[in-house]
Parts: sequence; structure tokens; C-alpha cells
Amino acid sequence: MSSSRNRSTSSRRRSTLAAGVLAGTALAVAVPLAAVAHVTVTPSTTAAGATTQLTFSVGHGCDGSPTTALAFTIPEEIVSVTPTVNPNWTAEKVMVDLAEPITDAHGTSLVERVGQVVYTAKTPLADGFRDTVTLQLTLPADSDGSTLAFPVLQSCEVGETNWADVADEGQDPHDLEAPAPTVTVTEADPGDGDTADTAAATGAAPAAPAVSEPDLVARGLGLGGLVVGLGGVLLAVLSRGRAAPRTSKKGTHS
Repeated sequence: MSSSRNRSTSSRRRSTLAAGVLAGTALAVAVPLAAVAHVTVTPSTTAAGATTQLTFSVGHGCDGSPTTALAFTIPEEIVSVTPTVNPNWTAEKVMVDLAEPITDAHGTSLVERVGQVVYTAKTPLADGFRDTVTLQLTLPADSDGSTLAFPVLQSCEVGETNWADVADEGQDPHDLEAPAPTVTVTEADPGDGDTADTAAATGAAPAAPAVSEPDLVARGLGLGGLVVGLGGVLLAVLSRGRAAPRTSKKGTHS
């Protein structure tokens, strides 16, 4: 009878421990995934007038359907864009006419600018697999404090998602259903000189990559999930200690 009770108690302890571990793991994994379920951008620098590399990340399809293309709309403030070659994709620049001709830093008269960059997957990117594409461009020198949006049309084998929502003043970007990747331009770095072209010409090292807001949120939520998981394990261990059966020894008689 005692042996049966011991087995039952041991089984309950194992079940409690397993439940705590599984609950913590689920929160640690599922919560950050939900937080980054959109296209994100990480700039190498956000300084006004600097040349930056914007790395866009996608790790999901359209309701499970593999991704076939990513079309990035370039803000009007940006004139020239250099797409970085990715062996998994083909890249195309779509030019649009300027309302008025402008002269670039090299004295060249321009009548058009890059209005869109389209990356087309050579093999559709399966849902749940991550890849990145990078655009190099120069941030406007007079845009300190402004936010630039880079809407992305994600095309899939079945369906598409237009990541183009931009938060209004006072609105929380996390409330948007399909937020566009954004970059907030910061104060110019005196070390960059008048433009980022100067830094590039002298071989200056790029600034340390900035972490985009969605990544910070995901990491914070991930740590929260791990804390909850550890709490579940601790509760299971404490429960095991309280449930430990008491035994008594009986003397033997010859």
C-alpha cells in the first residue's frame, strides 16, 4: 500500500515538474516570435547625412505561404540606393522621375531617383525560415529627428502582405496591424564630415549596428518568458519537497 502511494506521489511530482518546464519554454519561445512577426530593419547608423546599410529581415510567409518577392518603396527624401547582392535573390531598381532636376554631391544633374527596389526569390523562402536583404543609401542631412518609412510589399506563392502602416502622431506603432519598417534619423556625427561619402572615401569604420525597436521588444519578452519558465521549475521543485512522504523505521526483533 505504501509502495503504491509512493509511486503515485512520484508520478505527480514528475507531472508537475514537466508542466512547469513546458509552460516556461512555451512562453519563452512563442512570445518573442509573435513580437517580431513582421519585416524589421536594422540600420548600421542613423546619423543625418551618413551612408547607412539598412538590413531588412523576414522570417515568415503570408499565412504560411512561402515568400516569393519583397518590394521596398523608397522615401522621397532618398535619391540613390545601392542594393546589396544576395545569392538567394535577384535585385531590381525601379526608377521614377523627379519633379525637378537636382544636382548630386558629385555635380551630376539627376532627373530621376530610385523609387523602389524589388528582390525576387530564386527559390521561394519557406515560412519559418529567415533571410535578410540590405540596401545602402545616404540619409538626408537635414532630417535630424524625422522618421523615414520603408513600406514593403511581401508577395507569396499564395497571397501577399503590404507592410505599409505608419503610426500617426501619438499612436503606438505596436498597435498597427502591418507596420512599415522605419528608421528615425539622429543628429549628424561630427566624425562623419559633411556627408557619409567622406567617411566612405577615407575607409572609416561604420558605426556599431543599431538594434531596431521590434528586436528590443522581442528580446525583452524572451527574457520575461525565461523568467516565467524558471519560476515554473522552482514551483515544481518546491512542490516536490512538500510532497515528500515521511517514513518511519520499525525495530526488528530476533
